[in-house]
Amino acid sequence: MADIDINQIENRADITDVVCPVTFVKAKVALEELDPGELIAIHMNDGEPVQNVPRSIKEEGHQILKLIDNEDGTYDLIVRRGEDDA
Repeated sequence: MADIDINQIENRADITDVVCPVTFVKAKVALEELDPGELIAIHMNDGEPVQNVPRSIKEEGHQILKLIDNEDGTYDLIVRRGEDDA
């Protein structure tokens, strides 16, 4: 897969203003608003969110494409929404 340019991802969710477990809830709600296959950049704090949100998103059936360390205590997680369980 070609390198992903975060600036070209239109869908974004900022979960830096909440703490676990609300971080995953906000990320999940943002993903549910997308169509299957769409990309989203989820902006989160270091620590528990980085440890828990990617794992939980993957367990929900979505694809983790990239985790970007912004070197300021935050990360951007690039996710491709999974298919719906019809």
